[in-house]
Amino acid sequence: MIIRVFAAATLGVALLAAPAAAYPVKGVPELTHNPLYKKGKLPKISCKLSKGTTEASTEKYLRKLVGCLNDAWKPIVDDYQPVSVDIKRKQDDRCTGGTEMVNSYAVVCGTFIRVQLGADWIKAKDDLPVFLQVTAAFGGVVQGQTGIGEAWWALGTDIEEEEKELNRRFDLQQYCLSGAAVKSLGRTARNWKPLLHAEDPEPKDKGFSKFFTHKPTANEVSWFTRGYKAGGPGACNTWTASSAKVA
Repeated sequence: MIIRVFAAATLGVALLAAPAAAYPVKGVPELTHNPLYKKGKLPKISCKLSKGTTEASTEKYLRKLVGCLNDAWKPIVDDYQPVSVDIKRKQDDRCTGGTEMVNSYAVVCGTFIRVQLGADWIKAKDDLPVFLQVTAAFGGVVQGQTGIGEAWWALGTDIEEEEKELNRRFDLQQYCLSGAAVKSLGRTARNWKPLLHAEDPEPKDKGFSKFFTHKPTANEVSWFTRGYKAGGPGACNTWTASSAKVA
């Protein structure tokens, strides 16, 4: 989900406005009828995580979490290739569309989950918002290894509102996949809404701050909840959903 926001910030595209018309996706079975949607629930993964407040303990936590996510998705994604996590205090901003961030974030970039690790994540005593950011980024791994990412990237349109909607469909699918993975790893919360964007990064250029609101939309919460309740990707076909459900 952060990939889309980074790209939008770079291009200066507003993403929160509802589309003026419906733009159904047709003729792209990799999106609308991907075999991923016929898979069952993710397995229950015993993932005993303990995040301290030192750099070393946080790095250990992040590596363990990514390993657990590999275990969760391997039985679901055909020919799955486990991914590694690359952790640096300062990541190359090519993975964020050239938008330099001043604190921590996780993003899928190439064949890695890349984490820029700052004091905010290191000192965080509640790991759940950090957990959600990494799990969300991992949704991009799943999209990449199932052909969804490539098919989405290949979509072309000259209609600005249609492009926004296509990007939202991609983004909201990551929320749903994230919810399924969170369920697999056994995490719970009374209210997910204040947690979904709690650890969003902050851009160095304050002109981009409007793209990082720390406030999830109703549909972001809805798709995350769908994935969580289903426990698998079968609930995550955003590409055939009505425009209202991906606004």
